[in-house]
Amino acid sequence: MLDLLEVASEPTRRRLVQLLGSGERTVTELAANFAVSRSAISQHLLLLIDVGLLQARKDGRSRYYSLDPTGITKLKVLLDSFWNTELDLLVAEATELATRDAPPKPPHHPSGEKP
Repeated sequence: MLDLLEVASEPTRRRLVQLLGSGERTVTELAANFAVSRSAISQHLLLLIDVGLLQARKDGRSRYYSLDPTGITKLKVLLDSFWNTELDLLVAEATELATRDAPPKPPHHPSGEKP
């Protein structure tokens, strides 16, 4: 099974998703933005369809690609979850390091006098 995040993170596929954010396009229109062949772009598009990020419709001889809202929502949830988890871990680690490395506090005396 293909990993959604892995497929979406490859630079060419990530750029294809960005380009399709402005609306549907043909493979020819998309390929004009890359230094690789139209066939290579088609392969990337097929992978993006396989993981559910894109959809395609045929009109005559042309195939139009667009974002699949359900797949894009899944990607957003995955990214949000990843960042929330990673940020929580980072805060916990930073707090632990700060607590461990902090100089000891002098003992507190209720009367306010210093020993």
